[in-house]
Amino acid sequence: MNFGFLIFPGLEELDLVGPWEMISFWSKHAAGPENCLMVAQSLAAVVCDKGMAINPHVAFSNCPPLDFLLVPGGQGTRREVDNPALVKFVADQAKHCRAVLSVCTGTFILHRAGLLTNRKATTHWASLERLRELGDVVVVEDRVVRDGRVWTSAGVSAGIDLALAFIEHMAGEKTAGRIQLGVEYYPSGRSYGMMHELAQAPVYVKSWGMREKSRRE
Repeated sequence: MNFGFLIFPGLEELDLVGPWEMISFWSKHAAGPENCLMVAQSLAAVVCDKGMAINPHVAFSNCPPLDFLLVPGGQGTRREVDNPALVKFVADQAKHCRAVLSVCTGTFILHRAGLLTNRKATTHWASLERLRELGDVVVVEDRVVRDGRVWTSAGVSAGIDLALAFIEHMAGEKTAGRIQLGVEYYPSGRSYGMMHELAQAPVYVKSWGMREKSRRE
């Protein structure tokens, strides 16, 4: 199996690296996909939003058929939705992918590739209204949303939960649990500064905050 990670200038680092860690750990230690590939338009190093540089494994022109494709978000998506080569690559690969996933504003690339029409999806909380304005997406304020073979997640760190949920779906709860333990991903549950109470916080964040408050009391 080939698991591709789309990379492009200006992507948000954790959108990519969080899921990469989970999926590559699955590959290495729990019989996951044989190949985890960083895929870019060319083989030149890709500079992310905060300066991290990544060397692609393959370019669009020599990328093998992918079984799975993950599209990160970040400021770069605002430009890449108008990149015909990138949008065509996503649309063409999606035709034979078993699943296509996006993190954060990677959702907008999936939409431009024609993958979200009349589907449920989510994105970073600050872009939820922009997603609604597209008019043909059923916007769900949740951390991870699956609609058939299309998976989307909220922003940045949510990509880790997306990857674990996807692994559970593909390989079972015990495998996902082994990976969760192996990478020691057990968030503290603390809401710093009570920011979940802000009016613009998504529904799932507000609900989570209320549950945590109730638990502490």
